[in-house]
Amino acid sequence: MADVTQRILALLATLQTGRAFTADELVARLGVSPRTLRRDVDRLRAYGYPVRTRPGPGGHYRLVAGSALPPLVLDDDEAIATLLGLATLAATGRAAEGSVDEAATRAYGKLDQFLPKRLRHRAAQLRASLETSTARAPSVSADVLAELAEAIQRRLVVTFDYTGRDGAVTSRRAEPYRHVHHNLRWYLLARDTAKDDWRVFRLDRVTGLRTSTSTYEPRPLPAETALDYLRQGLGKDRERVVLTVEASLADVADAFAYEDADLEALGERRTRAVLALDTWQWLLLRLAFLDVPFTVEEPERFRAALRSFGARLSGGGGPAQPVA
Repeated sequence: MADVTQRILALLATLQTGRAFTADELVARLGVSPRTLRRDVDRLRAYGYPVRTRPGPGGHYRLVAGSALPPLVLDDDEAIATLLGLATLAATGRAAEGSVDEAATRAYGKLDQFLPKRLRHRAAQLRASLETSTARAPSVSADVLAELAEAIQRRLVVTFDYTGRDGAVTSRRAEPYRHVHHNLRWYLLARDTAKDDWRVFRLDRVTGLRTSTSTYEPRPLPAETALDYLRQGLGKDRERVVLTVEASLADVADAFAYEDADLEALGERRTRAVLALDTWQWLLLRLAFLDVPFTVEEPERFRAALRSFGARLSGGGGPAQPVA
C-alpha cells in the first residue's frame, strides 16, 4: 500500500507542474508500466483530481487548470479528525479578522472542496450534525504564528511591542525558541536580549512583530521542554499539592478538567493527582462532586485546613475554627 501511495503522490506532483505529459514520458519518469499508469490516473480521478486525457497522436495527460492543490489524500477517520480539529479551534477566541480561530472557521466550511468525492457526503453529514460550545480565549493572529514559526526555524531575532499584565507597553528584542499552546492560550518562549534571560510572552499581547535579518546561536532550553518552563512560571506563586483519590483516572480527570493536573492511575479505582494551587479552597468543589474518599498527602497545611473545614461541616455550621 505504501508503494501505491508513493506512486500516486509522485504522479500528482508531476502533473501539478501544469504541463501536459505523454504516456511514454510519465512511464519513463515514474518507472511504471503503461497499465499501472492508467490505473494510477484512475485512482487520482477517484480522489477528486480532474486528470484530462487526450487520446490518439499527440495524446497526453494533464491536470485541469485551477486544480493544482497539495496532495490531500485522507481516509474516513482522517477526514473526521480534521473536521473535528478545525471545529474545536474555531470554537475558541472571538473570530477576530486574521486570527487562527477565524481562519479555522473558514477552513471548516471549505474542507469538503479538497476531499475526494467519496468523503464529501460524510463530511457534510458531520458538519450538519455537529455543534460546539464557545470557549472564551484571546484570539491570536495567524500571521504572527506563521512569522514566528519561520523565525524559530531560521533562528532570526525578532522585535515586537508587548502589553504587560498592568497594561504598560514595552518594546522587546528576543530570540524565539518555541510556541506553546496551553489552557487555550498561545505563548512564545524566547530569550530577551535586553535582559539576557528567558521570558514567556502571551502571543495575544504581541503587536508590531518584525523579523530582523540577524541570526542567533541556539542555547539549551532552560527546562526539559518549553511547556515545563511555562508551567514552572505559571506555578511559581502556587503550592504543590499531592492527593490520592479513590476514583478512576477518567473520573478524576473530569473533576479537574480545568486545572493543570498530572494524573497517575494507581489502580482501577485509585488515582494520584499532583496540582499547583493558590489555596486549599480550590479543592473543595471538585472533590465534593467526586463524592469519594481522598487523602491529601502534601502539603500539611492543606490537610489541616480541610480537616478543620470538615469538622465545621459535621458540626452543622457551628463556630469556625481558625485556619493557619
